[in-house]
Amino acid sequence: MGHCPCFGLRKKADKEEKLKSQQEQHNKVFDKKLNSPHNNVSPEKYSGITTPEATITTKESDNYYSNNKAHIFTFRELATATKNFRDETFIGQGGFGTVYKGKLGKLNQVAAVKRLDTSGVQGEKEFLVEVLMLSLLRHPNLVNLIGYCAEGDQRLLVYDYMPMGSLESRLHNLPRDKEALDWNTRMKIATGTAKGIDYLHNKAKPSVIYRDLKSSNILLDRGFIPKLSDFGLAKFGPTGDQSYVATRVMGTHGYCAPEYATSGKLTRRSDIYNFGVLLLELITGRKAYDEDRGHDKHLVDWARPMFKDRKNCSRLADPRLQGHHPGSRLTMAIELASMCLREEPRQRPDAADIVLALDFLSSKQYVPREANNIDEKDKENNNDSPKGIITVLTKDEQREEAVAEAKLWGKTWRERKQNDQSSLEEINR
Repeated sequence: MGHCPCFGLRKKADKEEKLKSQQEQHNKVFDKKLNSPHNNVSPEKYSGITTPEATITTKESDNYYSNNKAHIFTFRELATATKNFRDETFIGQGGFGTVYKGKLGKLNQVAAVKRLDTSGVQGEKEFLVEVLMLSLLRHPNLVNLIGYCAEGDQRLLVYDYMPMGSLESRLHNLPRDKEALDWNTRMKIATGTAKGIDYLHNKAKPSVIYRDLKSSNILLDRGFIPKLSDFGLAKFGPTGDQSYVATRVMGTHGYCAPEYATSGKLTRRSDIYNFGVLLLELITGRKAYDEDRGHDKHLVDWARPMFKDRKNCSRLADPRLQGHHPGSRLTMAIELASMCLREEPRQRPDAADIVLALDFLSSKQYVPREANNIDEKDKENNNDSPKGIITVLTKDEQREEAVAEAKLWGKTWRERKQNDQSSLEEINR
């Protein structure tokens, strides 16, 4: 009997119709949960979110999901991709779930699959918030959500795979035989992270407060390009006359801004404090909170007394850098971190100003020069560079540095003066 192609086409059409019906059913489940009265995220309120100037544009041949719509996977697809979630595919453990490396067959693409723990209410809430946030937001320094699975009681999120792991693994959990991150790479990571925060604060409409900025949530793509991940705790910023978002205090020990920890009032400046801790981690190589250090277990408490005197800058530098850092720019990076960590939130710089400062700090690649190639006069001018590793700034570089410093430092000083004046007027009333 001859082969009739109509039967094959009918079979294919039935399969496509079944898949379409399955996806529509998943959408209804997701929408129902998103609109639940127990969920404080309102999709109607934020349906008009736009992402100007930062939307990633990719060719369809490079990325199957070039549009912003998240794809819906079946649990079977993701179980197959991760070899039924075997230990050999395990990548790491998150706050509300476990992450596996998987191969998405139909896309021929490697991905990270996060299987959420749905035994508690928080895991379900994180799933809803993360799908909503990452479906709406697109930026080169935000992790890309490929899709999700909401089949039965299973909740899984699928992201682009980041081959370099997390910043935490590269900065704190590095094996002894591995080389530590150099100064240029650290500043590159700090700059990219700041750009991601700037996008959330100043370009996304409405603004987004990340709330969980820490080294384990910074994933590194090829070339050490940082990506903000794990948006389960993110909140839309205040609207109208509101200056803060009232919420239950959540975060990671060692990162939480003091005013948020005591009052539950969340602002964009809370993220800036978190960034100050992260920048200090990159500079010092220390963890934000390290129980093994005893009295000095809190990084900020240990470093704060040394902010006041520039002579202490070399003490704050990570010993694993072995002195391979520019003295003057190390000082600027420390001063920037100290600004972000100010107790008064209004005195902390805006994310856009942080990007400006870090763009300068990372624009000039630090190249160590051997001491024997520099004359005695240069040695005297650079005596703050240990072990004979010296960087000589030209007059143009010094001028650029002064301009960048004046812009950021000057603006912060003006804001502080305005705040002091406002406080004085309130007292006089």
